[in-house]
Order: sequence, then structure tokens, then C-alpha cells
Amino acid sequence: MLAIEQSYSYTNAKECLPSLLDRVTDNNEVVVITRTNKPDVALIAKDELSSLLETVYLLKSPANAQRLLTALSESKQEDKQPALTQTVDGLLEELGIEQKEKAQ
Repeated sequence: MLAIEQSYSYTNAKECLPSLLDRVTDNNEVVVITRTNKPDVALIAKDELSSLLETVYLLKSPANAQRLLTALSESKQEDKQPALTQTVDGLLEELGIEQKEKAQ
């Protein structure tokens, strides 16, 4: 989850813009730039913004949101159950496939 970690005045942001851009893209940070008598703005990596917009789009429909949240809940329940393990030999036997003897 993204957190707004730093806030800079417009003047300070202008002085260190290259390093701010690196922090935003390298560390997925959101940086807020405050301006006098104008609304604040946020710097966010393009990939992160695209991901957020896609999530909003997918959750916009209540029916779609319910399906996604149900699938997520089911997935989490499956993750809590122990994984079933099976050997290759066991799988071959279950499928009725005879394994050829290894050439010596």
C-alpha cells in the first residue's frame, strides 16, 4: 500500500526534483508538493497510478467488486490449507502412464 511519506514546498521540490523523481519511481513513494494558495499535488510513479486506476475501474461495478472480493477470500482460505504434494511417479501411476526404464 502506498503511503504519503514526504511533503515538500514547491520551492524545495524544484531544487531537488531529480532526487524526488528517483525516490518516487525507485521506492514507490508518493511525494506531496504543497503550493501557496493553490491545491497540493502528488508525485506518483506512472505504473503505480495505472495500477490504482485499474483497481478503481474493476471495483466500480458492485457486482464485479463482489466477485473479486469473493475470489480473493476463497484464495486466502486455500492458502491456509496445507498444499498437496505428489511425486512424479505417483502422478504417472494415477494417470495410468507407464514410465519407461532408464537406459543404462
